[in-house]
Amino acid sequence: MKLDTLSLTFSALSDPTRRAILTRLGKGQCSVLELAQPFSISLPAISKHLKVLEAAGLITKSKSKQWRPCSLNAKPLKEAVDHMQQYEKFWDDRFDQLDSYLVELQLPKDKQ
Repeated sequence: MKLDTLSLTFSALSDPTRRAILTRLGKGQCSVLELAQPFSISLPAISKHLKVLEAAGLITKSKSKQWRPCSLNAKPLKEAVDHMQQYEKFWDDRFDQLDSYLVELQLPKDKQ
């Protein structure tokens, strides 16, 4: 059975800690300890978050001597954005209809 990468991406993004980790990695690679620093959770908890992000393909970990840098892999994020953009026209049309209706409500009764 093929893995549903889009579901893995959205699942990984559902947690604010994981989103914060991705935001940090968007600025450049860093170690697990550097990623854990701003959070008031344990290092094993951070490691679990990193495993979820890695399983979703959102990060990669490499090994350089004792340093294990993590890097952002933005390809799954692009796929998620592409998926959501297909609904953009739908919502644009709905908001245009709402705008028209609100303008109509503001017209005097004799001009409606």
